[in-house]
Amino acid sequence: MSKSIETLTAAIQEILGERLVSATTALDELTVVVKAEHLLSVCAALRDDGKLHFEQLIDITGIDYSHYGDGTYEGPRFAAIYHLLSLKHNWRLRLRVFAANDDFPVLESVIGIWACANWYEREAFDLYGIMFTGHPDLRRILTDYGFVGHPFRKDFPLSGNVEMRYDPDQKRVIYQPVTIEPRVITPRIVREENYADSEGFRKG
Repeated sequence: MSKSIETLTAAIQEILGERLVSATTALDELTVVVKAEHLLSVCAALRDDGKLHFEQLIDITGIDYSHYGDGTYEGPRFAAIYHLLSLKHNWRLRLRVFAANDDFPVLESVIGIWACANWYEREAFDLYGIMFTGHPDLRRILTDYGFVGHPFRKDFPLSGNVEMRYDPDQKRVIYQPVTIEPRVITPRIVREENYADSEGFRKG
């Protein structure tokens, strides 16, 4: 662990106190976890405290942990990950917050702290179905307005639920049931014996 990460970790622990669930370091990057009820107060402290000064929000992404660890994971399903940057201290931080309800994941919007969170939160809502209370215009941003479901969830079908095409007779775009038949593709090297010669070189 670098001296910079040690200094940042100590500052985080001091300022967040009991609001901090965990702080872990991997590949010289710090990830902190806080509970959803402390999200706004923690984000305000990360931005405003002079020892931290994370004035820039770089990105927000959602995570679906439903298949994490090959089924051994037993924690909350959905989380939002906030990537923060302190230009003043040249620090980066990853903040993880889990939504309490797996069936209807809800977190508070941080637009009031970092205005650029607007489109990031819309993306997390669109792709993962995470709701952000207090967001002024929470609607889809990447998929069509009539899209059903959230395509980055682990239980979303790979082929989707519907197909969209232009109908020349109706002269408009229409939706119809998916016509693609799902199939499992096995790599050739697995399904064919003696695919490579004894020295490991590909034949033919």
